[in-house]
Amino acid sequence: MKKLTFSIFLFATIISAAQDKKPYQIFDKKGKKSSYEKVLKASEKTDVVLFGEIHDNSVVHWLQLEFTKDLAQRKPLVLGAEMLEADNQKQLDQYLKSEINQKQLDSSARLWKNYKTDYKPLVDFAKEKKFSFIATNVPRRYASLVFKKDLVALDSLSAQEKSWIAPLPIEFDINLPGYKSMMSMQGGHAGEKMPKAQAIKDATMAYFINKNRKENSIFVHYNGTYHSDNYEGINWYLRKLDADIQIVTIAMVEQKDISKLEAEHYNKADFILVIDEDVTKTY
Repeated sequence: MKKLTFSIFLFATIISAAQDKKPYQIFDKKGKKSSYEKVLKASEKTDVVLFGEIHDNSVVHWLQLEFTKDLAQRKPLVLGAEMLEADNQKQLDQYLKSEINQKQLDSSARLWKNYKTDYKPLVDFAKEKKFSFIATNVPRRYASLVFKKDLVALDSLSAQEKSWIAPLPIEFDINLPGYKSMMSMQGGHAGEKMPKAQAIKDATMAYFINKNRKENSIFVHYNGTYHSDNYEGINWYLRKLDADIQIVTIAMVEQKDISKLEAEHYNKADFILVIDEDVTKTY
């Protein structure tokens, strides 16, 4: 009888463990387990949320959409994304106002290959709620220009072209750890041009986020997690624009074991979203 009881208990425990299996866990900056509700509560009291992602992770895109919907029930929002470039703002606005359809947006704007699965739901939610959606990123050709010829190459741009990037001159601090580590790429031959190309993206995203903030609203921004990890990148430039700005950062990492945060990710953000490394990729 005791063996039977133990067997039933063991079976129930296994079933319970299987039922509890989930693809993600949220931690605070110190590595303590947190919760989705705590992220929402912190976010409704801030000015800007920088929601970092790994671009091909299906769970983070689902969670971004759910988070946005839930936060919108608490406060008005302005949305924005790295995945849309500033010179495509006109086309994006036309789509939001139903002046053009999705096919026309596809043909007139530079959309990422995973736009339809991963970012269109966010844009369509903004359209439904009549929220602004801001194309915050620098047109990629200018980041490429910086990589090839340095930041001084931007001085020769036309006034129209300069309107699509952060105001010049762009402040750049090579001593920021994120940029410093980039210099070691390509066998140490990357030099300062690679981090400067990253900086022009970060500075431009920060500029358009700050420019399009609205009173009593929260700006939710979706970006590659490396653009806001360790309170650098976009975060650093935003604080240069407004020292009093309130920002909540969400970093994303993939781990085999999501039950605890690996020490290397401590202090990466206010909240660290750990997703099982086996989840489905979107591309």
